[in-house]
Amino acid sequence: MDDIVDLVSRSDEDLRALVVELEAEELEISRRRRLLHGKLDILRAELVMRLQHKHNQGEPVISADDVQRLSRILAGLGPGDDEPAGEAAPAAEDPEER
Repeated sequence: MDDIVDLVSRSDEDLRALVVELEAEELEISRRRRLLHGKLDILRAELVMRLQHKHNQGEPVISADDVQRLSRILAGLGPGDDEPAGEAAPAAEDPEER
């Protein structure tokens, strides 16, 4: 990012070289992102296959703990919270605002 800060003092050749360098970096990042997405797809497919196998064997695929955690998430509760997230206790009224 520092290369871009002072564009005015750079020659046209420097700017073209910087464009080529950043395009190469962008291609590498894009390649790595596609590889990561592929790995994630493979891992997710494996997990689905295992869950289907458990289900076909008559094993429960969702535990009571899973249901409880999901219920807390849907209620806006975090670990150890007793109140939904974002719902703090009401502030005391300011007598001068009346």
